[in-house]
Amino acid sequence: MGRRAPARLSPLQEGRLPVAISTSTPPDGAPGIGAERQRRRTLLHRLDVRGAPYAFVAPFFIVFAAFSFYPLIYTSWISLHRVELSTLNLMEWVGFDNYTALWDDDRFWNALLNTFTIGVLSTVPQLLMALGLAHLLNYQLRGSTFFRVAALTPYATSVGAAALVFTMLFERDFGMINWMLSLVGVDNLDWENNKWAAQTAISSIVIWRWTGYNALLYLAAMQAIPRDRYEAAAIDGASRWQQFLKITVPGIRSTIVFTIVLSTIGATQLFGEPLIFGQGPNGITGGADNQYQTLGLLLYEEGWKNYQMGRAATVAWAMFLLLIVMFVVQRIVKRVLARKA
Repeated sequence: MGRRAPARLSPLQEGRLPVAISTSTPPDGAPGIGAERQRRRTLLHRLDVRGAPYAFVAPFFIVFAAFSFYPLIYTSWISLHRVELSTLNLMEWVGFDNYTALWDDDRFWNALLNTFTIGVLSTVPQLLMALGLAHLLNYQLRGSTFFRVAALTPYATSVGAAALVFTMLFERDFGMINWMLSLVGVDNLDWENNKWAAQTAISSIVIWRWTGYNALLYLAAMQAIPRDRYEAAAIDGASRWQQFLKITVPGIRSTIVFTIVLSTIGATQLFGEPLIFGQGPNGITGGADNQYQTLGLLLYEEGWKNYQMGRAATVAWAMFLLLIVMFVVQRIVKRVLARKA
C-alpha cells in the first residue's frame, strides 16, 4: 500500500488571516480617491437616466415659452391698456374697460355669429366628405398611392392661391359658378354681398383645402382596425354600409373627435379666406355690412386699421377663452357619450 498524501489545510486552519481585496483602492494607493470617482460615476449615471429626458424636451418648451407663452401673457397685459399701434411703448391703464366695450360692441357679436355659422358650414360637410373619401380609399384600388397624394394636394396649396382662385370662380358677372347655375335656369348670385352666399363661398374654400387632410387621418385610423372584424361581419351577412356604421365608425371614434377639435380651432381662427375673398378694403371688414367678418378679421381691423392694439388684444383673448369653453364642452360631451356607451 502506498502512503496517502497529507490533507491540504485552509489558510484559516494554518493560522493565516484572509486578505480582503478592495476594488475601490486606487492604483496609486491614495485612500478616498476611488470612492470619490465612484460617487461621481453614480451621480452622472443618475443625471443620465433622470435628466436626459428633460434635456431632450427642453428645446420645445424653450421655444414654446418664447413664441407662445410670452406673447400670450404680453397680450393679456396689453388688453388692460389703451395702446396705439404707432406708440406701443406708451400705455394707459384702463383695467377691464376694453372687455366691457367689446361685450357691448355689436360688431363682436356679429363676428362671433359669423365665425360660428361659417365654422358649421365648413366643418360638418368637410368631415362627412373626408369620412366617405377615406372609406373609399380604404378599399383595394389600383393606383391607391396616386389618389392618396392627390387628396393631400389641396392642403399643400397656399391659402392665398386657393382663395384667389375661388374668388374668381364665385365672381358675380363672369364667374364659372354662376355660369353653371345659369345652365339650369338659376339667375346670377351676388356671392359677395349676399350674407349666406358669401359664407357658403368662403366655406367651400375651407372644405376644399382640408377635406383631403382629414381623409388621410381617417384612412390611417381605418387601416389600424383588424381585418378579421370585417371578415366575421361579412360571414354574418352584414352589408358594406352596416360594416361602416358598426365597425369603422366606432373604431376611429377617437380620430373623429381629434379632427373635430382641429376643425373647431381652425374655424375660430379663420382669417385668410374671408380676407382675400373680399378683394380689398371690404375684406378687412368682412364685406360692406360685415356679413362675413370673423373674429380674426375683427382683430385685424381693430389693430391694423383702427390702430387700437389694446382692443385687438382683447379680441385675441376672447378667441382664446372661446376655445377653452369649447374644449370644456367637448370633454363633457365625450364623457357623457362614454358613459352611455
